[in-house]
Amino acid sequence: MIGFFKKGLSKTLDVIKEVLPEKVQKIQKEILEEILIESDVPYELVEEIIYYLPPQDAVEEKDVKRVLKSYFIYDVQTKEIPPKPFVELVIGVNGAGKTTTIAKLANNYKKEGKKVLLGASDTFRAAAIEQLTRWAEKLGIPIVSTKQGHDPSAVAFDAISSGNAKGMDHVIIDTAGRLHNQTNLSNELKKIVRICDKAKSGAPNRKILVLDGTQGSSAINQAKAFNEIVGVDAVIITKLDGTAKGGALFAIAKELKLPIIYIGVGESMDDLIAFDADEYIDTILSSIFVRDDGKI
Repeated sequence: MIGFFKKGLSKTLDVIKEVLPEKVQKIQKEILEEILIESDVPYELVEEIIYYLPPQDAVEEKDVKRVLKSYFIYDVQTKEIPPKPFVELVIGVNGAGKTTTIAKLANNYKKEGKKVLLGASDTFRAAAIEQLTRWAEKLGIPIVSTKQGHDPSAVAFDAISSGNAKGMDHVIIDTAGRLHNQTNLSNELKKIVRICDKAKSGAPNRKILVLDGTQGSSAINQAKAFNEIVGVDAVIITKLDGTAKGGALFAIAKELKLPIIYIGVGESMDDLIAFDADEYIDTILSSIFVRDDGKI
């Protein structure tokens, strides 16, 4: 798994190496500040991280890890496992990699032996329906779709109903990429959520926001807007391998206080990996510190 994180954070690790060519036993705080800022950690958050470190000028890996890990401790209430199918509504703006992420997520479930059905509720763009349909065919899983311009809520209702009738484990529903200032699309998204609950009480069981990792910390305002519209349960960060802004995940975790459940680290179907805060932090720190066992 560490290998996947190194792949996904490769450009961020390159930036760290430019700032700190040789690994150290202890790092000067001013160098750590520079590394964090270059990795797209917002300045205010960098100052906070430095504040919570021990008072000496140079600090050890264990102290840095303790502070960084604190940003991934969420106060998330445990929900009862709902009756099948588990319905996930995937939201986010166009260009974030939402449709491809849905395919990768479906592929993950399929590899676990789960039965998956897709719902093409992005009826705003014909290309979105076609793209998701191609992925469904490639993965060999069923899809419920309609024509461009049709009611996306009806598609969501039919997808959940079909998933229930066919004994599916998961129903994943795509939605139109929308911005928070597009009132009509925002209202449409709220309607989809209401109709999902009519199709299956409690659905959608998880609302997943897909964020483009190349946007770094600027994705936070976008995320807050979606959270205000329908309430977000979890986040997936895409395109992490294509950016040096890997440090933005700290800001996303702090500001949203929502679990990051997956990260996208490449183009293949297997490049959506479960997010693990310890491995994420270890991957970053391994490029800074010489480990006690002498490994580098």
